Amino acid sequence: MSARVSLRNGSRALAHRNYRLFFGGQGISLVGTWMQTVAQAWLVLKLTSDPFMLGLLSAAQFLPVMVLGLFGGIVADALPKRKTLIATQTSQMLLAFALFALSQAGIVQVWHILVLALLLGVSNAVDMPTRQAFAVEMVGRDDVPNAVALNSAMFNGARIIGPAVAGIAIGVLGIPIAFLLNGLSFLAVIAAYAVMRDEDLRGPARYHRPASVRAVGETLGDGLRYCWRSPMLLLPITLVGFASVFGMNFGVVIPALADQVLHTDATGYGFLMSAMGVGSMAAALLIAFSGRPRPMVIGLGSVGLGLGLVAGGLVGSVALALPAMALVGFGAIGMAATANTTVQLNVEDGYRGRVMSVYSTVFAGSTPIGGLFAGWLATAVSVDGSLVIAGVLTGLTGLLGVVWLRRIRARGVAPFLVHDGVAGGTSPARLR
Repeated sequence: MSARVSLRNGSRALAHRNYRLFFGGQGISLVGTWMQTVAQAWLVLKLTSDPFMLGLLSAAQFLPVMVLGLFGGIVADALPKRKTLIATQTSQMLLAFALFALSQAGIVQVWHILVLALLLGVSNAVDMPTRQAFAVEMVGRDDVPNAVALNSAMFNGARIIGPAVAGIAIGVLGIPIAFLLNGLSFLAVIAAYAVMRDEDLRGPARYHRPASVRAVGETLGDGLRYCWRSPMLLLPITLVGFASVFGMNFGVVIPALADQVLHTDATGYGFLMSAMGVGSMAAALLIAFSGRPRPMVIGLGSVGLGLGLVAGGLVGSVALALPAMALVGFGAIGMAATANTTVQLNVEDGYRGRVMSVYSTVFAGSTPIGGLFAGWLATAVSVDGSLVIAGVLTGLTGLLGVVWLRRIRARGVAPFLVHDGVAGGTSPARLR
């Protein structure tokens, strides 16, 4: 009986037709995205042999999210989310095809890659908060925790497949094939959005679109104040921000670790990324099938991420690095998926787009800072030394988060509730 209950809990969101379409289309597209992530980092490293350039690439891709992410939340609240997502996914498909054309022609230079990464970041500044806020419209508030966990499982399933396929494909057919396959993969998710039924969507709360620059500023300020007032919004957003700066710079440290410390090729790099995906998938499935998430996992996940990074910096072979990367993935997704769900369940629908834009801005927007920090540290100290330092800082962030959560629990603030328009009310329900 309990097994059937767990299975039902783990797949509740899939009962909704629109979410099933999203899950299938996005899953295919994400495999292509991970293929491009591996190929792009490997291409930059081969062109420059400089880990700092990987940090610059990461900054270029995520700086627009940091700068424009809050405005993306206004777009998410003000415009039809399904049509907005079709537009953003189409723009990302065209950017992938442009990178394929440049690399296939043999004329690609680092500045081309940086410009395309910057444009991708502009698209993501709108896409990320819109996509996350769209989840509740597809499945409803009751099933949104399961949808978030399944999204993480899908994302990390693609993280297992995409890098492994990319590593093999690059070794056999060359780097450009990864960019071509990524571009083609967007057709699946665009088609999924196109055939969704609007009548099956849960309508968002009524939202008055700002009509002036001043109104935009007031709307942004309102969303930020809303987050600041709620401990169960402020805690996950803050912890994810610091952990992302210190420890989630995988596009910088993992390729440099593979090339300069472990002395492996693109295939070995792909398998390191896939090992991280295995750990991430395990965490996502554990959250999906365990029912309601526990906020304490945010801090504990950060500790696990830190321990994995320290282990990755201390080992000297691919065989030993694989389980370390699996622990990195497990901790990172345990933290991030639980934080995402905690935010989703503590926000009113009228604020959802703006709050998710704050979360997305902090989560992805911290990458420019963290990427440059990781690239500089790897160049100034060493690649393996930078992993150890990043792991220690990330672990300390998690421990501070555990202490913070215990203090919130002592005040009796309830998780996953919205009372009278104020997120995170003062019910005595226990935090676990």
